[in-house]
Amino acid sequence: MAFVPRIAKTGSQAVADRLSPAAAKLRLLKRLRCTLRYEKEAWLNGSRLVGGVDEAGRGCLFGPVVAAAVILNPQDRIRGLRDSKLLPQETREHLAVQIRQRALCWAFAAVDAAQIDAINILQASRLAMLNAVLKLRPEPDFLLVDAVCLDHPCAQRAIIHGDALSASIAAASIIAKVERDRMMREFDVTYPQYALASNKGYGTRAHKAALMEHGPTPLHRMTFAPVRSTQEEFVFSDDVDDLLADDPSGDDLLDDFDPGFTA
Repeated sequence: MAFVPRIAKTGSQAVADRLSPAAAKLRLLKRLRCTLRYEKEAWLNGSRLVGGVDEAGRGCLFGPVVAAAVILNPQDRIRGLRDSKLLPQETREHLAVQIRQRALCWAFAAVDAAQIDAINILQASRLAMLNAVLKLRPEPDFLLVDAVCLDHPCAQRAIIHGDALSASIAAASIIAKVERDRMMREFDVTYPQYALASNKGYGTRAHKAALMEHGPTPLHRMTFAPVRSTQEEFVFSDDVDDLLADDPSGDDLLDDFDPGFTA
């Protein structure tokens, strides 16, 4: 039998071993730097209207998935752009105003729960993204898209963790998140028992408990397991947005994290 030496783990490695997948992903996102690197590459290659595209609400149990597309002004850099999940609500709202006022153009689009159930959440997310891009005026000549490619003739680049790496995608993530949060506050008036204004439709413990007590609404995603089987207990989530809905600041998730990095 081959001998495998045991390597002592550092404190940060030991902490990482104890993290859930979602908390580990959140830690990674906080370490990434959001810059104009990808935009500058596109500009150097001759593109002039570089659009960033992202969605919000993909992991929710309730309501639409919302996507946004943004073409930033190269001559007017907006400071503070980063993945919307990593921003406090007040900062997100402030940046959304700055993006609307200072970007060359922006747009958003939504695909509702019924269509999500009909075509699946991945295809619904891609459709919402495509519809947001199609609304942009002027039209983009290059797209930076978070994680996926779109059925669009424009040259494009899919970037994993794009909302944490590209300023344009981050701007789109902020617009999409702010618009979707607004929708959830409006739905909360009609369905107050689900506390949508606070959990934004994500699968928090309270939301799942309300599903078990009251059953789903017509706007819940019936193909999602916690909605389809409301009697099943879900005691663990591997979705970053679910964790942040329970702890919006993310502070509790990061109590043991090594602070020796900058985002």
